[in-house]
Amino acid sequence: MKVGIIGAGAVGSATAFALMMKGVARKIVLIDANEKKAQAEAMDIAHAAPFAYANKIKAGTYEDLKEADIVIITAGANQKSGETRIDLLGRNVKIFENIIPEIARVAPETILIITSNPADIMTEVALKLSGFPRQRVIGSGTVLDTSRFRTLLGYHLGVSPQSIHAYVLGEHGDSEVLVWSNGDAGSVQIEELARVANKPFTPEVKAYIDDCVRNSAYKIIDGKGATYYGIAGALTRICQAISNNEYAILTVSSNHDEVEGIKDVCVSLPTVIGKRGIHKVIFPRLSESEHRDLRFSTEKIKEYSDKAIEMINQ
Repeated sequence: MKVGIIGAGAVGSATAFALMMKGVARKIVLIDANEKKAQAEAMDIAHAAPFAYANKIKAGTYEDLKEADIVIITAGANQKSGETRIDLLGRNVKIFENIIPEIARVAPETILIITSNPADIMTEVALKLSGFPRQRVIGSGTVLDTSRFRTLLGYHLGVSPQSIHAYVLGEHGDSEVLVWSNGDAGSVQIEELARVANKPFTPEVKAYIDDCVRNSAYKIIDGKGATYYGIAGALTRICQAISNNEYAILTVSSNHDEVEGIKDVCVSLPTVIGKRGIHKVIFPRLSESEHRDLRFSTEKIKEYSDKAIEMINQ
């Protein structure tokens, strides 16, 4: 599989490294406005190839994206300490106006994966700018948030996070929805499992887990300036599902006709991913409060998505 990555910063280079070490992509093209940076990152990553798979990685231009199966967009303004993802909106819309049409020109059949923040809104922007069918425009969404949630649940329950099925839905951001009502491990609902293990999810424990999931990006950015390993893992997992035609269920963001009464909006829901991109979406069973929270999250995304679309070509 051939993968192009737009943006050779921390996220882009970490993703290229993860794709190579997992053997998910055999050809990787790194593109960045700073050509010297892209060349240096490609060279450094290529030197690890003998320890992984016989991958070919190089820096290139948009023309090198021809016949790319996937193009990942990581380029965009950096989120600064104390800055929300929404604060990035105006700057990143302008960046996408330069990037997306070029990709559509040279790789009209590719699948776009968007991780530039605010991810759900930028997925909507990429959909409009590319003219691609929505099955081929995928936001990284809450794949990473879901991983964070499962990791913390696993720590609390003493169970491998890989054995826990629990999801974060809605916005990849402050209004995301941690779904407690239908999470399970070994077919047992997580709250029942916690009770039996004498490790109940008290309000304090739930609040702690919620805070760690919802605010971990801010804490990481405050400590080291950026988040990149976790999202690189999430992007690699999405690419793997596409490459292997897995029909895997991942909480990516994509455009939906309607979610919780809100029409034409990109939001994260459990989604079946395979070689065509999005195969189908699963609308989960939620509690009454989770429905309310998901509607609030969707309304927020829609409000800013409409603003972003208005910014295009202004």
